[in-house]
Amino acid sequence: MLRNREIFYFILSLCFISILSAIIALITMNLQAAVFVFIVSILLIACFLLFTKWRYRELEKLSGYLHQISNGDFRLDVRDNKEGELSLLKNNIYKVTIMLSEQSTLLQEEKNKLTSAISDISHQLKTPLTSLMVMADLLSSTQLSEEKRVEFIKTIQNQLERMDWLVSSLLKLSKIDAGTVTFKKEPIRLTTLIQSAMKPLLVPLEIKMQTYSITGDNTLTVMADKNWTVEAFTNILKNCVEHTDEHGKISIHFTENVLYTEIHISDNGKGIPRDELPHIFKRFYKGKQASDDSVGIGLAMAHSIITSQDGNIKVTSTLHEGTTFHIKFYKQAI
Repeated sequence: MLRNREIFYFILSLCFISILSAIIALITMNLQAAVFVFIVSILLIACFLLFTKWRYRELEKLSGYLHQISNGDFRLDVRDNKEGELSLLKNNIYKVTIMLSEQSTLLQEEKNKLTSAISDISHQLKTPLTSLMVMADLLSSTQLSEEKRVEFIKTIQNQLERMDWLVSSLLKLSKIDAGTVTFKKEPIRLTTLIQSAMKPLLVPLEIKMQTYSITGDNTLTVMADKNWTVEAFTNILKNCVEHTDEHGKISIHFTENVLYTEIHISDNGKGIPRDELPHIFKRFYKGKQASDDSVGIGLAMAHSIITSQDGNIKVTSTLHEGTTFHIKFYKQAI
């Protein structure tokens, strides 16, 4: 405590004032008054020293507490409901501890997610890579027929395209998760948005002899990033096409109210089991009815794109009757 220069000089000042006061009392009054002033001064200095020592002990405890926090131990509770600056400091330290504990938990969750994502990515890439290695070895054989050679080359091209799409999608998802994507806020007419999203699916629709319809006010618009939102809608519509049988129907309907614009994308396909509904927007999740080529990224990306633009998406489904995606874009406050 006395190593603190401020306290040391303060005590010296108090001693000087005490001696000076005793001398003045001796000169102006008498010896008894001087002794009384001196004793009172000594008592006051002693009280100050005891109080300062107590404060040092409390600060030492807080220092030890902070040391434990720096080592990752957030279990201690130093809350103090008494009045005073130390109690206020303890309560503020406790609040910071809670915040650090929550951040530590979130970081651990993110770390677990990253580990899981890397594991899933490795698994997704391992199968096509193994297939490519096997076919590359077969292609080097001089006894391979020209027909098989062409077939293997086509399979290799398909696998490479699938891997390229997978890596591209994962990069987009990682950018959205990291918050490095800047979503533009511009008015987009919904009919234009839906038609752009349907373009890549016109051939699969024709192959499966499916039909689609768009209903709603043609003048309705949403404030969103066109390119990203088109990609989100394409992934949702692609899911509908894949899980709807031949001669099925895809319906897109949109409405608005004072709070939001809502888009309903429905199909009359196989439907989704109730126990799978809470998981369909999770990355790499594949339902029981998913095709072998399914990776489980499309709906996860659609969810990330829409929610990153302050939107909302949910799904309702009935087995053997169909599925409906409900998408809301909230209007900007003026």
